[in-house]
Amino acid sequence: MSSIKLDIAKSGVVITEEMKAHAQQANELLHSGKGAGSDFLGWVHLPSSIDEKQIAAIEAQAAKLRAKAEVVICIGIGGSYLGAKAVLEAMSNSFEHLHRKHENPTVLFAGQNISEDYTYELLDAVKDYSIAAIVISKSGTTTEPAIAFRIIKAEIEKRYGKEDAATRIVAVTDKARGALKTLSTNEGYPTFVIPDDVGGRFSVLTPVGLLPLAVAGVDIKALVAGATAMEKATDASVPVDENLSAQYAIVRNELYRAGKKTEILGSYEPKLQYVGEWWKQLYGESEGKDGKGIFPASVTLTADLHSMGQYIQEGERTLFETIISVAESKHTVKVESDAENLDGLNFLAGKRISQINRMAELGVQLAHIDGGVPNIRIELPRIDEASIGALIYFFEKACGISGYLLGVNPFNQPGVEAYKKNMFALLDKPGYEEESKRIKARL
Repeated sequence: MSSIKLDIAKSGVVITEEMKAHAQQANELLHSGKGAGSDFLGWVHLPSSIDEKQIAAIEAQAAKLRAKAEVVICIGIGGSYLGAKAVLEAMSNSFEHLHRKHENPTVLFAGQNISEDYTYELLDAVKDYSIAAIVISKSGTTTEPAIAFRIIKAEIEKRYGKEDAATRIVAVTDKARGALKTLSTNEGYPTFVIPDDVGGRFSVLTPVGLLPLAVAGVDIKALVAGATAMEKATDASVPVDENLSAQYAIVRNELYRAGKKTEILGSYEPKLQYVGEWWKQLYGESEGKDGKGIFPASVTLTADLHSMGQYIQEGERTLFETIISVAESKHTVKVESDAENLDGLNFLAGKRISQINRMAELGVQLAHIDGGVPNIRIELPRIDEASIGALIYFFEKACGISGYLLGVNPFNQPGVEAYKKNMFALLDKPGYEEESKRIKARL
């Protein structure tokens, strides 16, 4: 059994036997490989298929990078970036940049945007530190990371020469073809494989996510173990009554059919902010097609109660909430008593911050339910590698089931190509001459 708990009682959805049957069929399709997008189902059994040899190879390469560099720049976008960023943010000290001594390199990210200022500031920030890079791309030609890699590769070669640079750059790419694979072979870069049957947004438990996390000192064995436990707990042989991913998929689809078109993922722990960003890609890219799909949004609470709280409480009733709750804090901080009590907070004296945070969470839940916002609650026992690994797989499995219940192929993303064609035409890329004329005439 997984340590994650799911509470759907306040969603307003009563799961019927018919709903259970549809979800069970969807889960069985994922495991049989007979559903839409069957070429990209490698993630289904991914956690349990990762053996000690693979983990050891990743940790060995991570150790080499740690020995070489104070800063490791991880280059990627979308699924090649968000999963690692989400786990790293969850597992890191919130103020680690102020600590003078670091046991592990600082992992920074590039290639997730085309901002000139971001790129300049990144290069400026690392000028006094030894650096290395992990470049993640199936093809090696995705515009954003390809630009960043070209610049960072040049910086590394300028500093250390081509021979040493080849030991400071690791590529995570296709096993046999593509520009990055060819370059890696020519330059002698160490490489790890992005499995052919695992799409980017499902790839955090491959070297795409595991290598940068291992460099940063995250316990990737525990992360994989947590995901493996959730894989077992959501297997097609597990009845829907015990399958948390299937239950979540059912409830969100029923709410969608009832007119709830937006799902807000929230947490009262700021460390989980990037889990929300990863989740938005996972569900938005998987379900937003064929004119269908719940719009995924995210908030960090209680901060966003002072910005988005008004809309959530009283705005258009087309949304529902899923809250990630954390049962146990890692540290203890209590509110002090104050003799003057000018702020009127002595009634909180002696209470832990986590106690106050939990009461805020419960109070908000009741207020939002009274305001017509259905609520789903996911509880983690604590923020650690095993819990985050379980949460990742929980959301992945639920996404696959949910996409099939919605009637879409959750494993393709044809819509993301539209902007690329326009951008290439506007930049006068060879082969886009006619399209360039047509687009520029519209401007």
